[in-house]
Parts: sequence; structure tokens; C-alpha cells
Amino acid sequence: MRDVLLILLAALAGAAVVWLPAALLLRLLHRRSLTLNVCVLLVATVLALLAGVLAVAEGMFISPHDLHVLLVVVPLSGLVSLLIGGWVAWRLARSAMWAADARERERQVEASRRDLVAWVSHDLRTPLAGIRAMAEALEDGVVSEPAAVAEYHRRIRTGTDRMAALVDDLFELSRINAGALALSPVDVPLGEVVSDAVAAAAPVAATRGVRLVADGDWPVVRAGERELSRIVANLLLNAVRYTPADGTVTVTGGRDAEGGWLAVADTCGGIAESDLPHVFDVAFRGAKARTPDADGGGGLGLAIVAGLVEAHGGRVGVANTAAGCRFEVHLPAAPA
Repeated sequence: MRDVLLILLAALAGAAVVWLPAALLLRLLHRRSLTLNVCVLLVATVLALLAGVLAVAEGMFISPHDLHVLLVVVPLSGLVSLLIGGWVAWRLARSAMWAADARERERQVEASRRDLVAWVSHDLRTPLAGIRAMAEALEDGVVSEPAAVAEYHRRIRTGTDRMAALVDDLFELSRINAGALALSPVDVPLGEVVSDAVAAAAPVAATRGVRLVADGDWPVVRAGERELSRIVANLLLNAVRYTPADGTVTVTGGRDAEGGWLAVADTCGGIAESDLPHVFDVAFRGAKARTPDADGGGGLGLAIVAGLVEAHGGRVGVANTAAGCRFEVHLPAAPA
């Protein structure tokens, strides 16, 4: 019994010599990576075991032959444990980082959802209040002159169209976010899509005094025709909306090593550098200079563009130019 007690005390003393500085080191490294902490823990465990064996051997409780065997087995076992433990710690660290990234994305999505609800509520409430007021005025006979009645009818139709467009944007965005967007890619001549979009945007541009220019070596791309038309139309209307009178919106296109590309450049004066990374966020409107007026959308157009482009396996980006900003879309080219 006395020998067992002495062996126990010698092993504890040897382990304490290692674990006291190891505990201090672990305390200093508690904010460092999980992999580093686990590796230090494993190394300290193996060294504590060796220190205990040496302390017991020093008390003549282990024969020289047995000590030699232990000094071979323990380091080899410790090395294997260190390699496996380091790999497991690396996997755990990656999982922890993934979980942290997932929580951060969830927070960002929730913040975007709140912003979207706030923007949409505002954009729906404003035309609804106007439509209600004009409808009550017509119902009560406050407005009776034919010209005034016709003007009220026109404003009601305009407000209804704006709300319908906003609802369409919400529906499209919900399909993209839910992964329910069913694409039917076909070979689409990009020039024809651009021509149709320019013709549709021409009345709005003319009203604002903005000049539209389309020029490019238009490729044939592989895309859903309806979705591609939506991409081009949203980019054009966004550029026209933010371009001041006497400005120019230029649409160009071509083919490169990645496939087909389309660029829409305006003369809006540029976007704040701090806003550039958020231009395609849901409900983002940026600084006052980039905030649409009464006929603007709910801040969903560019988010829809980004979602549709990504669904096609392409990419979209924005950069400032000397006179304004330039949106560039890359899409897969149709097979030769």
C-alpha cells in the first residue's frame, strides 16, 4: 500500500510540473483558434504522462527495460493522438465557423426582411391613401368637372399600376428566394431583347429628358427569355430613373471568354463607395441622391436582377465611372 501511495504521489508531481504552465498557456490562448487550443491540450497530456512515468522511474518503481518500452510507446501514441486530435479540432473549428456564418446570414436576412416590410408598407400605403381620397372625392361629388374627373381617373389608374408592379416584384423575389424559379433556357439573341427593352423604356426616358443609346456586338446567350427581358428592363428603368434630365443611358454588349455580357451605363453622378456593396440588397435605396421619386419602385428591381442572373449561373456587378455608374451582367453564351 505504501508503494502505491508513493507511485501516486510521484505521478501527480510529474504531471503537475507539466500542467501548471500548460494551464497558464491555455488561459492565454482561450481567444485563439479551437485547433490551437486542442493541440496544446493534447501535447500537455502526453508530456504530463511522460513526466509521471519519469518521476515513478526515478523512484525505482519501474525497471530500466520497462522504462525503455514506455518511452517508445507513449511518444508514438501521443503523436498519433495529436494528429487525430488536430484533425478533429480542425473539423470542429470549421463547423463552428460555418455555424457562426449561418447565424450572421440569418441576422442579415432578418434585417433585410424587416427593411423590406417597412419599405413595401410605405410604398403600398402611400398610393392606397391617394386612391382612397380620390375615390371618396368622386363618390361625394366633390369633383364634377369632366376634365377633373378624367384626371382623377388617370391618377387612380397610375397608382393601381404602381401597386400592381410592386406586387409583381414581390412575387418574383419570393420565387427567387424560395428556389421556386423554374428556368427554361433557350438560345436568345441579346440584341432583340435589348431592342424591345429600349422601346419599352423610351416613353419614360423621353418624359424625363433622358437619351437612350444602344450599341454593341450582341451575342446569343443561353437564358430564359422572360427572365432575361426582366433583367434588361429592370437595369434600364433603374438607370433612367436616376439619370438627370439631359443625361444619357448607354446599353452595350458583346462576347468574352466567359460568355455574353451586357452593360448599362448612366450619367447619374455615381454611387457612394460605401453603398456599392449593398446596391443589390433587398429594399436598398442608398443615399438621398439615389432615392427614387414618387414613381420609383420598392427597392426590389436590382435585387431581382441579381437573383435572376445568379439563377442563370451568371454574375452581375456595378462600378462607378467618370459620369455615373455602370452595371455589367455576364451570362452563359449559347453553344456555337
